[in-house]
Amino acid sequence: MSDLSEKERKVIEECGTEPRFSSELLEEDREGVFACKKCGQNLFSSEHKYDSGSGWPSFYDVLNSENVNEKPDKSHGMQRTEVVCSNCEAHLGHVFKDGPEEETGLRYCINGIALEFEPRV
Repeated sequence: MSDLSEKERKVIEECGTEPRFSSELLEEDREGVFACKKCGQNLFSSEHKYDSGSGWPSFYDVLNSENVNEKPDKSHGMQRTEVVCSNCEAHLGHVFKDGPEEETGLRYCINGIALEFEPRV
């Protein structure tokens, strides 16, 4: 949990999107948990992270369904499903139905700037 920078605020509180391939977390491959940058609630596990090729950290499942909420997003002339932290309503990204079929079939396309990584020790 930390004070948000202007870039973080634009994504997390104003439903922005970080540039593709800009997140350091895109290449993060250690075991651990990805938590909400705004409130610290645990959201995703490294066990569910995969390289979707989209340019944003991607997960095929959430750590705990109670920690993430989904809501319709019709902005920008598209119909998508927004993903937010259930604790603080921080905008995280979107979920799509084009993820790994052998898992959940879902792709949680998440702004790395909205997450903090906590490595497993």
